[in-house]
Parts: sequence; C-alpha cells; structure tokens
Amino acid sequence: MGCGGIEHSAVLVSFRTADDLNEVTREWGAVRAEEFAAADPWRIFRWYLGQRHYSGTYWSSTVGSSVIYESRLELARLLFADFAPTVRHIVAQPFLLRATVDQESRKHIPDYFLMTDAGPVIMDVKPARRLADPKVAFTFAWTREIVEARGWRYEVATEPPAIELTNVRFLSGYRRGWLFAADLLAQLRARKLHGATLDDPFSCLPTEPDELVRSAVLHLLWRQELTIDLSKPLNRRTELRSMA
Repeated sequence: MGCGGIEHSAVLVSFRTADDLNEVTREWGAVRAEEFAAADPWRIFRWYLGQRHYSGTYWSSTVGSSVIYESRLELARLLFADFAPTVRHIVAQPFLLRATVDQESRKHIPDYFLMTDAGPVIMDVKPARRLADPKVAFTFAWTREIVEARGWRYEVATEPPAIELTNVRFLSGYRRGWLFAADLLAQLRARKLHGATLDDPFSCLPTEPDELVRSAVLHLLWRQELTIDLSKPLNRRTELRSMA
C-alpha cells in the first residue's frame, strides 16, 4: 500500500538515553545509529489482570542483559535475533518516530533496533493475518520509506516456521557461555565433527560425562560454531555441520 507524500525534512525521532533516561528529540537524519544502540526502551510495559498481550523480559546472549518483549511473537523473533551470528546488538522499542504523511501527523514506535554486520535494521513484529489491515499496512509503508531513505534496512517479521522456532527455543537454553567448561569446549572444537551426528561426540570424549558433552555441543550449536538443518526436528541422529 502506498503511503502518499512524506515531508522527509520534518521527520523527528525521540529516544531515551540509557544513562539518565532523558528524552532526546532530534531530526531523523541527524541521529547516529550508535545513539539508538545505547537507548533505553521508549515504552515501558506494565503487567495487569486481564491484559491481552504476553509481556516479559528475555536474557539476551548478544546484549549480555535483558531485553523486553510485548507478545509471544515478539519473543519468538527476539530469539531468532539473539541466535543470528550477524546481529551485534538488540534494542527493544528503540524510539518514537514522528512524521507528516499526507499532510497529517503520524507516529510509530518500532519493535526492535538491530545492529548487524550489514548495518542497522529496524524491525516491526506483527502476525501475518494483521498485515492486510489498512492501518497497519499504511504505518509500515511510511516507516519503511523513512528508514530506507537513510540506507538502513526495514523488516516486518511474522510467525517463523514452527519447527525452526522449536529448535531455536530449545538451543536458547544453552546460550549462557559461562556455564560451560572452557577445556571441554576446546576439546570439542578440536574434533572434526562435520558430518557427525549429535550422538557421535560422546564416543569422541569417553572420559567426559555424557550430560556435559551434550550440553557443550548444544552450546556450540547455539553459537553456530556447529550448525544443523533447523527445518527438521532435532534428535540424536541430527547431522552436525562445521562452520570452519
């Protein structure tokens, strides 16, 4: 859906500084990506009886601290962002964008700001069935135009494939690196595991407890030092692939 005329020179963005939570309002084109990366969430959610959204916090291995989400779908997409090796930083509800579109004032708070190896990404998360809503389509259209005018990427994320989500959610339980012995990880990294199954590392390290070997392999899968076909259910016969 087209979004009509946008007064690009009048686009403003407001964000909260993480150090003192002061609100800063600037011209959209004058704010550096690093300032958004250091911002606190613009909107602070609250829990209340009967609320329609599932809100919470997720400890991100990418950020090294908690990131908020306001729905199960946002949590799913947050998991995928945390899992992606090209994502270097994640900020939820990074800023409030204000623009004049079709001679009317508009505003929008994107769901996530990602710093990636390929540059900044602004992400909105919405169920696929909602994308046909004219109001949603209109908001995403003018937001996309403003973001891409800076040479940044804009993404609208919907429901991920169910099996992939199940696998990534499972692997996320092994994302906390400090829980794994460095010497055990080093032993696994020294083994040629490309083409092996998930069962094979146990025979490679017979003197190590199976549960520690298993969890260490799953940690390497989370880090994507080893990879698998995420479109298939994870099991003991799952083939491992080396990224080296």
